[in-house]
Amino acid sequence: MIQWMIRKTIKVMGTVYVILDKFLKHETGDILGTPIDDDFESMSRKELCRYIEHKFGWEDDAFWNLESTQKIRLCCQIARNNKFKVKK
Repeated sequence: MIQWMIRKTIKVMGTVYVILDKFLKHETGDILGTPIDDDFESMSRKELCRYIEHKFGWEDDAFWNLESTQKIRLCCQIARNNKFKVKK
């Protein structure tokens, strides 16, 4: 029961976050030293998730509907599988 309440609360907070995020002006340029293409800078959260879904051949809203920690965990696993080199 408590897990259900926590998930529902996070879902509501997440919805509010997404709505408020639409009005926020995000900084542009490099992110953690990685150049970001102009088309990505102009995309919304939903458009960015849709891009990922199409890139990996997932169903629409599959990535969008993941919890934030699941998205981060998935990206970590993809990074590990691709054996990205760490800058020192």
